Amino acid sequence: MSLRSDPLDELSIPDETTVEEHDLVTDSDVIVGAQSTVEFGVRGNNVLAGERVTFGGHIEAEEDCRLDLWCDVDGDVLVGQDAYLGERVHVSGQLMVSGDLDIGDDVQIDDGFEANGWIVIRNPMPTIVFLFVYLSQLLRIGEEEAAESLVDEMLEGAEADPLVVPRNASVNDDAWRVSTPATIGDDCRLHGNVRAEEIAVGADNEVFGSLRARGDIVVGEGTRIHGDVTTRNGTVVLEADAEVLGDVSCNDLRFHENATADGTMRASGEMTMIRERGRQPTHAEETDETGAEQAEGAASPDDIDADGASEPGEADSDHSASTDGSEGESGEDETATPDATGAGETAGDDGSVRDDGETEESRSSAGETDATGDDATGDASDDATGGVDGSDGSDEADDSADDRADDSESDAHEESVVPEPKRPDGPGTTSGA
Repeated sequence: MSLRSDPLDELSIPDETTVEEHDLVTDSDVIVGAQSTVEFGVRGNNVLAGERVTFGGHIEAEEDCRLDLWCDVDGDVLVGQDAYLGERVHVSGQLMVSGDLDIGDDVQIDDGFEANGWIVIRNPMPTIVFLFVYLSQLLRIGEEEAAESLVDEMLEGAEADPLVVPRNASVNDDAWRVSTPATIGDDCRLHGNVRAEEIAVGADNEVFGSLRARGDIVVGEGTRIHGDVTTRNGTVVLEADAEVLGDVSCNDLRFHENATADGTMRASGEMTMIRERGRQPTHAEETDETGAEQAEGAASPDDIDADGASEPGEADSDHSASTDGSEGESGEDETATPDATGAGETAGDDGSVRDDGETEESRSSAGETDATGDDATGDASDDATGGVDGSDGSDEADDSADDRADDSESDAHEESVVPEPKRPDGPGTTSGA
């Protein structure tokens, strides 16, 4: 137990402590604060009780037993080594001491006492004062080895935590009531409800009662609580394999996935479930995940088809728009062709004679213009198929058609100014006839 200014400010129950039919049994020391009530019998290594402590059963101490002023024991007191009884101590049974007995004034023992060592009737000095005086005397006479052996004997087994009952506590089969925090070790078996400021229960315990605190409550691994777990303003923590055979009521709740509660779990604040690290998923979880993946896989082809259907539609609309533009441009080219043909016919009128060659020339120029228009239409359609705007191809087609029309006009004009060959005289002009 750590050295503190107030060592009795906590209910501490060490490992492997059990409550049997009428006794509180532990392998460690038992320290009971002043003005406390323990309605059990007590069995431990060393038993120390403060002023006005009441025991409801027998006291069995393997080593020493010290009862302070005004203590009351409802049973026998059996001591393996030395016993120290203060003033006005009452023992309703028999006092059996294997070692020395220091006894104060006005001590009442109903069934008598027996001691194998020295019996001193006086007011025994406090244990701490006695040890201090004894060690100082040993060091004064130069017995350092004896002083060291005494200290080693006192500190032997000090690593084991004692069972501590704080001041003004009440411990019985019905409830363990303290106004301080409470700590319960591992592998304990207790009877009675636990009431404290805060409660921390270790692993593999069994408590035949409920837990109630104002602060936090922690229930360790494999611990079973035969009752409710209730806190007013704190947090309840249920670790792995903890079992509560009742209701859980708290402000915040944190519970392991393997913890169970037979009753209702109520939390006015947050409720958190803790999972083990590296835990393998159960068959039900694997089935749920597989079904979700299959549902996602079944929905994805529809999304792909919808996207694919929208993209070709856009391409068709672009292609139709470009085709319409190319048709309009080719129509303009075709309307330009009669202009060129008309120009050729005018040149023929100026020559006053229309020859078949001129007609063929004008037809050929018209054919060239039509071919040029067809080429322009083909170029425009090719540009539309390749994804290029048809307006550039139509402009080039218009320029080429205008150039060819100008060339045909100049050729027709040259042919019209050529002098006609002399015709032979017809039958009506022959003079010889």
